[in-house]
Amino acid sequence: MFVDKAKIKIKAGDGGDGAVSFHREKYVAAGGPDGGDGGRGGDIVFQVDDNFSTLIDFRYKRKYFADKGENGGARNCTGKSAPPLIIKVPRGTLVKDAQTGRIMADMSTDEPCVVAKGGRGGKGNVHFATSTRQIPKFAKPGYPGEAFEVVLELKLLADVGLVGFPNVGKSTLISVVSAAKPKIANYHFTTLTPVLGVVKVAEEKSFVMADIPGLIEGASNGVGLGHEFLRHVERCRLILHVLDVSGIEGRNPVEDFNIINSELANFNEELAECPQIVAANKSDMATQEQIDSLREYIEGKGIPFFCISAATTQGTQELIQKVTEILDTLPPIKKYEAEPLTQQELDEMAGLNEKFEIEVEDDIYYVDADWLEPILRTVNMDDYSSLQYFQRVLRNSGIIDKLEEMGINEGDTVNILGFEFDYIR
Repeated sequence: MFVDKAKIKIKAGDGGDGAVSFHREKYVAAGGPDGGDGGRGGDIVFQVDDNFSTLIDFRYKRKYFADKGENGGARNCTGKSAPPLIIKVPRGTLVKDAQTGRIMADMSTDEPCVVAKGGRGGKGNVHFATSTRQIPKFAKPGYPGEAFEVVLELKLLADVGLVGFPNVGKSTLISVVSAAKPKIANYHFTTLTPVLGVVKVAEEKSFVMADIPGLIEGASNGVGLGHEFLRHVERCRLILHVLDVSGIEGRNPVEDFNIINSELANFNEELAECPQIVAANKSDMATQEQIDSLREYIEGKGIPFFCISAATTQGTQELIQKVTEILDTLPPIKKYEAEPLTQQELDEMAGLNEKFEIEVEDDIYYVDADWLEPILRTVNMDDYSSLQYFQRVLRNSGIIDKLEEMGINEGDTVNILGFEFDYIR
């Protein structure tokens, strides 16, 4: 099954928590804090693997979570950082943010790409010792790793895209000029998936040709199979437009030419400006008048015209030579640049850990803030300085201000993720 689009969830690993520890050694009194830092969480890394040709694996596994960094240890030992989680994808895969459509990575080269960064490890209690706070009994939790819902979209890397109505001979053409062996039969929609073929021109010179199936009128609006595969034409440097010059199926090749070009333009305006060559196929079954009429129309638009018969290989070598000449003058295959975060997205990410909700039930103020959970784990409620640290977190995040705005009174109960305490001004 050819799958060229999938949606998955990725989450980089959280950083490990800092340790609360104190130096203990014989004959050494009051050794002081020696809690180490937590390790860094694992990154989510995308890597091209040419052994993959579709995204079908992502239909069965949709969640990819990297490991958390190890917690810090005693004696200033830093926790071990988690290894990156490598996700292998076919060459030409675009990684997009599912919410905004922002391009996060274009996997067209062998260079791996970090899409989600692991969280930094939390600081151990050794960092919080001061002249007035010599025995800190708290540490910082690890920072959360980045998490995204992403869309994977495969856009085949091909120099030349074969387009045209069904049954005009595209599959036959790619089979005679390359080693590709697509299914060939005398009925519409024989080819159900894009087919790639390498066309060897000289000893160390070749190019990739893609047979794009299923283009018919209305393809850009979802008619036929073309709407599923039009994205694969977007990267092509040159479009090879195959027409049935014989009109053996009762269609007009001029109308076919205009319809397909209209569908390409409707899907992506840049495709309308992509260089084209027209291959008038099945010329062995056409009259000279049909060939001359089509040639006059196509060349009148300034487009190179070649009369071929893919079934007998007539004219195919001359066509390939012309394709090679044009490719030598064109820029390389289109690659998409990763798009930066917008200012709004940056602001949202910066304030992500400060989001909270407060509800009042039976005179108890319930604070819902998931980001407080790792902080609560590292706070020692029996230690005054640790409680002061927790109070500063609540004040700086705006939770206390919100409670006071809602009319909380001294002695009222506050519940934060199951931990209850009486409010004191």
